[in-house]
Amino acid sequence: MTEGPTITTIAQRAGVSIASVSRVLNGLPTREDTVRRVMRAADELGYVPNSVARSLRNRRTDQIAFAMADIGNPVYVAMVREVQPLLKEAGYRLLIHSTDGDAEDELGVLRGLRERYVDGLIISPLRGVTEEHVEAIVAARAPVVVIGSLPEDMPDGALVDNVRTDSRTGVRLALDHLHAIGRRRIGFLNGPLGTVPGAARAAAYREALEALDLPYDEDLVEVGDFYRDSGARAARALLARAPGVDALMCANDLIALGALDVLREQGRDVPGDVAVVGMDDTDLASVTWPTLTSVSLGSAERGRAAAGLLLDRLQNGPREPRVVVVRPSLTIRGSTTLPEASPGGAR
Repeated sequence: MTEGPTITTIAQRAGVSIASVSRVLNGLPTREDTVRRVMRAADELGYVPNSVARSLRNRRTDQIAFAMADIGNPVYVAMVREVQPLLKEAGYRLLIHSTDGDAEDELGVLRGLRERYVDGLIISPLRGVTEEHVEAIVAARAPVVVIGSLPEDMPDGALVDNVRTDSRTGVRLALDHLHAIGRRRIGFLNGPLGTVPGAARAAAYREALEALDLPYDEDLVEVGDFYRDSGARAARALLARAPGVDALMCANDLIALGALDVLREQGRDVPGDVAVVGMDDTDLASVTWPTLTSVSLGSAERGRAAAGLLLDRLQNGPREPRVVVVRPSLTIRGSTTLPEASPGGAR
């Protein structure tokens, strides 16, 4: 097999010393004329820098990993849209890894940081940060940003920052809105209780009902998964059990879309018969029919914050851990708002 161009052949082609070629290819100060000659010779010979060898010398890979539960989830898509351009501008390549919410997979990614296959990691553990996660973070040889909750008693020396949202307040915003428009039989379609969002939103639903002086009724709660088809199954089950429900609070927008599918199939008017609220305020919320009232948990903001925290550590070195909390907000759309009556009284 023909050997590719080397710094020796480039030096011969450019008519300069091997030391000069080395300085140019490693970005060290060199006379402008020498730089032009070396780069022209390298281009003519088809020279490609060996990034692996360079990373071993510089202890840099110029790569950042983002480990998430589901790369198809619109929440993570919104985060990536914000993370990638910020990293690219700073000279880093983004590597995306889907864990499928598997804790062992997440631990494998974290433990791999000891081998410095990337310069830093953004990770969003679906089922929370366990003691094993903490141990892997402490042992990591690269900075980590966790999107989600972290234990309060993180050990000293952990190179970890945290970006989180307040989904409990988000649920309260949704239920306050439903109560304000006169809904009293508010059903809840949730994801798995063994996940961080599922557990937090279940607790927030009960707290919000209590604050509104509404009774908690198990018949009005259905637990499935965070997907559209699961949302449809959950809605069917709940509506069959409690046909008098007048609102559905859904743990994310995908569940809400499944609920809207079922309500449409059953000929129930939205929001006239049943009002629907989602969570995450993804792009899907504004293109479904009716448009979906949804709680924004700041997916884009969380992505920007995570990238910013990681780049700050990489560029400025060690510092105390930081926590960024993104506040929720409610966007009201057609799934909870009846059309205004026309002057003639028709709707």
